[in-house]
Amino acid sequence: MFAQLQLVPKDIPLPLPLPEEVLIVLLVASFLLHILFVNLMVGGSILTLWYEIRGLKDKKYDALAYQIAQTITVNKSLAVVLGVAPLLSINVLYTIYFYSANALTGKYWIMLVPLVAFVFLLLYAHKYSWKTLEHNKPLHISILAVAVACFLFIPFVFLANINLMLFPEKWGEVHGFLSTLALPNVLPRYFHFLVASLAVTGLFLFYFISRKSYEFKENLGAFTRYDLQKKFYSLAFGTTTSQFLFGSLVFLTLPSKGIDWNLFWIISGGVGFAIPAMILMWQEITGPKEKIGRHFVKVVSLLTITIVFMGTGRHTYRANALELTKK
Repeated sequence: MFAQLQLVPKDIPLPLPLPEEVLIVLLVASFLLHILFVNLMVGGSILTLWYEIRGLKDKKYDALAYQIAQTITVNKSLAVVLGVAPLLSINVLYTIYFYSANALTGKYWIMLVPLVAFVFLLLYAHKYSWKTLEHNKPLHISILAVAVACFLFIPFVFLANINLMLFPEKWGEVHGFLSTLALPNVLPRYFHFLVASLAVTGLFLFYFISRKSYEFKENLGAFTRYDLQKKFYSLAFGTTTSQFLFGSLVFLTLPSKGIDWNLFWIISGGVGFAIPAMILMWQEITGPKEKIGRHFVKVVSLLTITIVFMGTGRHTYRANALELTKK
């Protein structure tokens, strides 16, 4: 292992374009904004597929799927635009490690660009063919099913690549993309991401249908607003609660070299804000229906703080792990 690490240069002897602290803040903040809309895009696609399939037997769910589908391409565009800053930041801060991981994952990393472009075309085709293919639902659903299948695969490549850059000592054991999936932490991170996508989408859809300006009766008149509010709040509550399990698995499967007490306290701080958010959500779900949503702003604020803590913890682990490599 020592011989392998000796082959990794400590850094590129060029000055950074900005102070390192500024680049770190930019990386963490821009990544959190980017991943928010990625979560909404992926979670919205999964829920649209689920409700459109249910709509084969009950048309009101087809109407719900249609409404959710209208948000996906918007969130997709924001995810793409906001993905530029974190990509550039990580390239600048961790050039050697990031590019080395890219090279080791090879063609899978390169094919992300055409694959993502293909998925976006499928999303547009699905959205704008809703009326055209309303009498050919199997074909229409199949278009989205392929897009969702791609969305379920793409995170594997990203997570495997980001995970691999942290462990130069493992580079000699890697023989293509598939071998990176056997490294510690890839699968727990993957499920952590998918569950987060559904949690964020549940909260977003609660807000989306709760707006006074939203024409609920015209769009979703077969439902009551409260029924959908409770459904989406329950989705957010259940998936966020499960993150205590998946988040713990992510932490426990992290190689020990990047873990220190600072990281532990950062993650604990995030959990400390998540718990009262869960309590408020449960009170909303089980309370009087006329008062549902009264704590929504508090819930979102608390979970936003939690996410900031977790994003900071993610970077802290990365910095710790790579700092040991440089020594």
